[in-house]
Amino acid sequence: MRFGAEMRRLREVAQLSQAAVASRLGCTQTQVSRLEKATRTPSRSDAERLDRLFASADGVSFTRMYQRIVARPGGPVWFRSWVEEVEPAARVLRSWDPLLIPGLLQTESYARYLFSRGPRITKEEAEQRVEARMQRQSILDRENPPMFLALIDEGVLRRRIGDPGLMQEQLHHLLETARRQAVSIQVVDSACVAGLAGAFMIAELADGEPDVVHADSPAQGQITTDSEVVASIWKRYEAIRLWAYPEHTSLKMIEEVKQEWT
Repeated sequence: MRFGAEMRRLREVAQLSQAAVASRLGCTQTQVSRLEKATRTPSRSDAERLDRLFASADGVSFTRMYQRIVARPGGPVWFRSWVEEVEPAARVLRSWDPLLIPGLLQTESYARYLFSRGPRITKEEAEQRVEARMQRQSILDRENPPMFLALIDEGVLRRRIGDPGLMQEQLHHLLETARRQAVSIQVVDSACVAGLAGAFMIAELADGEPDVVHADSPAQGQITTDSEVVASIWKRYEAIRLWAYPEHTSLKMIEEVKQEWT
């Protein structure tokens, strides 16, 4: 909020319109408006360009404010709201999963097995997480859902989660979900080394908003619009995609592995 308030104050002191600031930042007037209203998290490049534009007037450093924003434990509320804020606003969601079926494609049984085996988790907590995951998947049921392009490591199809019946149900669900026009599932050859760094998602938003990245970690996922991080994840995504089988081949592979789970 302080970032946005200082941005607006200095803009008005300099007698600049939002459109004029947008042209200097290389973004849209809507994006400038959202920064000032604190409904959009600034990127590192936003902060650096604002410092150059206002020449650190009154000792204000947008770069320092940006660093404090991203350094807060857990990040700001907007950073913690991937499910509430980012996914519902996305035009395209791209994901890479080297270990598990993506959350948006998991069956209730698959999700329940995963959550119930978490360290020191109660049955009630596990059920709450299952319910939240199922509710999250509702974005794919919308009249105008985002495109969801999922890359899944080949080994995931054979990684036993629960009993064989659960795995057969899960792979059947993948095949059924892949029938939707807005969903694409591709299996990635297990020899792909570029994907070993971990799972991630890229959200492509509307109205010229910058792409948002969610990168998994055992403790806490990182969510950022930082241009350097986003560019790095995009490069990794494209490197992984080169190892992906065509969609029709991928679905045939899923069907074949599904038959193995008997």
